[in-house]
Amino acid sequence: MARKVLVIDDTRNIQIMLRDFLESQGFEVEIAGDGIEAFDSIERSQPDLILLDIMMPNMDGYQFISQLRKTSDLPVIMITAKQQEADIVHGFELGADDYITKPFKLRELLMRMRAVLRRSTPREEEKPITIIGDLQLDRSRHKVTLGDEPVELTPLEFFVLDILMDSQGKVVRKEDLCIRLIENGFSGSESTLKIHIRNIRMKLRDELDQPKYIETVFGIGYRFLEGS
Repeated sequence: MARKVLVIDDTRNIQIMLRDFLESQGFEVEIAGDGIEAFDSIERSQPDLILLDIMMPNMDGYQFISQLRKTSDLPVIMITAKQQEADIVHGFELGADDYITKPFKLRELLMRMRAVLRRSTPREEEKPITIIGDLQLDRSRHKVTLGDEPVELTPLEFFVLDILMDSQGKVVRKEDLCIRLIENGFSGSESTLKIHIRNIRMKLRDELDQPKYIETVFGIGYRFLEGS
């Protein structure tokens, strides 16, 4: 199910830019021009995340989040031209989950949104070991074995393999993998990701033309197969 985002901003160009970009990333987007309109939208659409401008008419961003926090813990990312430390601190004190200043890069905003959503979403208890076919990934010991043989992976390769195995049978988009890498302190370009996927395949003795484990879905990303 698509995540719902409420964009609260009185600038039409920013509304359109954010709506078009976020919808292209699979989000459902609602738009509100000020804080008063936003409360009606929250009751109607029940968003998962709010992107909040500060300088708006009728009810500004500070007033909105102060009122919101009396009844709701909906995650909020403030988006504003205010860059003074005092403004940023004030936003966090009122209950903002993150803060990004204008002008901003859309990819950075997307990364921050995914991080906030991940922190705010209750997680099922993570299984320490995943076994698919003859491949075993042990998170607690940070070890991978293929049959009875250990597979020596770098921390980044282990992280990528963990994501793919955890999404077995589903396509994981390249850009989503890159964002996850950046969020966890790794280099996240698509060119380096391709190299790491190649190295993982080599260590798993996986064939590109007849994959047993990692399938390339051209132009989109990668899918972990069942193996045997």
